[in-house]
Amino acid sequence: MRLSRFFLPILRETPKEADIVSHRLLLRAGMIRQEAAGIYAFLPLGLRVLNKVCRIIREEQDRAGAIEMLMPTIQSAELWRESGRYDDYGKEMLRIKDRHEREMLYGPTNEEMITEIFRAYVRSYKDLPLNLYHLQWKFRDEVRPRFGLMRGREFLMKDAYSFDLDYEGARHAYNKMFVAYLRTFTRLGLRSIPMVADTGPIGGKLSHEFIILAQTGESEVFCHRDYLDFPVPDATVDFDDIGGVQTIVDKWTSLYAATSEKHDEAAFSAIPEADRVSARGIEVGHIFYFGTKYSAPMKAVVAGPDGSEKPVHMGSYGIGPSRLVAALIEASHDEAGIIWPEPVAPFQVAILNLKQGDAATDAAAGELYRDLTARGVEVLYHDLDERPGSKFAAADLIGIPWQILVGPKGLKEGKVELKRRAGGERELLSPAAALDKLAPRG
Repeated sequence: MRLSRFFLPILRETPKEADIVSHRLLLRAGMIRQEAAGIYAFLPLGLRVLNKVCRIIREEQDRAGAIEMLMPTIQSAELWRESGRYDDYGKEMLRIKDRHEREMLYGPTNEEMITEIFRAYVRSYKDLPLNLYHLQWKFRDEVRPRFGLMRGREFLMKDAYSFDLDYEGARHAYNKMFVAYLRTFTRLGLRSIPMVADTGPIGGKLSHEFIILAQTGESEVFCHRDYLDFPVPDATVDFDDIGGVQTIVDKWTSLYAATSEKHDEAAFSAIPEADRVSARGIEVGHIFYFGTKYSAPMKAVVAGPDGSEKPVHMGSYGIGPSRLVAALIEASHDEAGIIWPEPVAPFQVAILNLKQGDAATDAAAGELYRDLTARGVEVLYHDLDERPGSKFAAADLIGIPWQILVGPKGLKEGKVELKRRAGGERELLSPAAALDKLAPRG
């Protein structure tokens, strides 16, 4: 993509309303625009990152056996009255009426609707286990929306819902999502730690938050230092191996790790002081087992092997992709701007033509752009007539992993400069060598 044909409204000044790093950089880098309190438009650069986050989430949900669908954003109030949550949820729920005066709501979550869909079609234990997920925009009317995408009112959510005949099956479903989440966040370039957490308004008896450590984290968390080095399961993990998956979960829950709501100071103090980690953390995922909390009142039942009907055991598993975009920045940035992990970067390479209009630099930059694109590399070619300093600042701000600097001085020696955004390492290479380094021939 040539920058001259792209829409990238970079801001030179930091917006006054932005309190945290990710909010400031998302606005300055032209990735989002605030349209109302806690409601943001994703601009092209931001959408590219969001789509890559969603792709990785989908791949790991599919790998773990979940099946994608899509539910509507507007829900009937009657469903929520069945579960007993309509009057209890609070002002965060946006309640509306349609033209026929029917009570509706803009869904803050989907436990009721997925339970209604399940009970309409599934009657026998032979159709279990089942895990359905979707990625959908949701709305919660936060009293004080702040911190940009970290705590907005409208947000994109991946939520999965598992259905099983009994606790044993439900626990395996929970464990599969536990392992899938470990893999997901690692692929996104994050180190997540599963911590015992409060179930909140969704309810249930078993819950873990997946936390990344960041100085700008929203809450204090506590864990054993060994979690920072635990190996994450690779792509060969067998999600049908009940014992194998349980072993992974047992290892990842064998040491102390808790959010502030579940913190036990005595248990934490029993850890050797050198192994204690007390830090700020950001929640990037949350999983719940809540048994029959929704299936019992909503009569989502199946016939068991003996013919008797019983409510199914359910679990809920959430990841906020739009929130993750901000969390990635909180975890990976410097004074100059964003440092995207390569799997989610909006482009892999930025080509900076340092003397736009010069025949040699135009030709070299244009050829690199064509060759990299032909090899399947996502390239942003900064072909605007701007000073080199402005181009350097823009490239660092938007955080593309690799920069190729094409200038008259280097080209006289047959070289371009290759810069890695993370770490700042630089090397002079021929254009052909830079091409082969960034996109080796298969």
